[in-house]
Amino acid sequence: MKTIFLSVFTMFLPFIMTAQQDPKWDDTRSKGWPSACEKIVIFSSVDKKPQEAWFFKSKSKKARPLIVSLHTWSGDYNQEDPLVQQCIKWDYNYIHPDFRGPNNTSEACGSPLVISDIDDAIDYAIEHGNVDKSEIHVIGVSGGGYATMLMYMRSRQNIKTFSAWAAISNLVDWYYESIGRNSKYARDIAMATTGRKFEGEEYYFDEKEATQRSPVFMVTPVGKRKNSQLFIYTGVHDGYTGSVPITHSINFYNKIVNDFGPHDKKALIPDRDIITLLTYRGYPHESEGMLSDRMIHYQKQFEDKIRIILFEGGHEMLVDVALDHIAK
Repeated sequence: MKTIFLSVFTMFLPFIMTAQQDPKWDDTRSKGWPSACEKIVIFSSVDKKPQEAWFFKSKSKKARPLIVSLHTWSGDYNQEDPLVQQCIKWDYNYIHPDFRGPNNTSEACGSPLVISDIDDAIDYAIEHGNVDKSEIHVIGVSGGGYATMLMYMRSRQNIKTFSAWAAISNLVDWYYESIGRNSKYARDIAMATTGRKFEGEEYYFDEKEATQRSPVFMVTPVGKRKNSQLFIYTGVHDGYTGSVPITHSINFYNKIVNDFGPHDKKALIPDRDIITLLTYRGYPHESEGMLSDRMIHYQKQFEDKIRIILFEGGHEMLVDVALDHIAK
């Protein structure tokens, strides 16, 4: 299955950048946290550096699920998270780790330290919370969706579900797509992959390093994830009204399906459907149902392991249904 790129479209879209400088799902200004949560410090198991997090411990006498909610591209652990109120309401254990902060340094942005920091946060929650270890769930949107895909590929933890919303799967593609949109994210990728702080308008990225930090190029841990579920969600208008083309979600879905079931061609999203979704920003058939109050334009599934939903929307997470797959 060849990869479909969106580069041809990005050349014509720099004008939408004005709406992307501070998008809702990468807003680092909002930092309100409920009093039920505790700010904690976790020392890295790799380099011993302190990584802060927000933590909520279930009040139940019985073990409860753990929600690992991952911050966005430009955010950190202190970034407001709309999922925390749901976790408190349903009495889920919850942790919102830092994993090296914004994705503009070599220690952040998909480095091995990112994975170990999130794994360390899960260890902390298990040790200090009331966690049902068969009910660990990782979720994120945008840069958090990118981190969710990284965790699917590299985490040492036994995780039940991964939910990636509006995720980045390919830093090489996203660098050039961001250049085409005159977006700040290209410079972030340049700084993260080279370890340099660029001044002015001149910068460059390390393509080899970007490849190594991209989930779509990683080896799928088929044996490790045979009992896990991966949910991929993307709004059909992302890449036009948002910063991440839907091809990041589609190509990652097809990669994982190919690695699990190379002979199951029906589960793959074919090239003709990808082209239709990109050009129509929808799909010409009757609705495939609803996700919250949004129409589902297209969906595919491989067994009970991987599912992708393309819904009417943009670069976003639908908070009211984001945790519906977790047993209350």
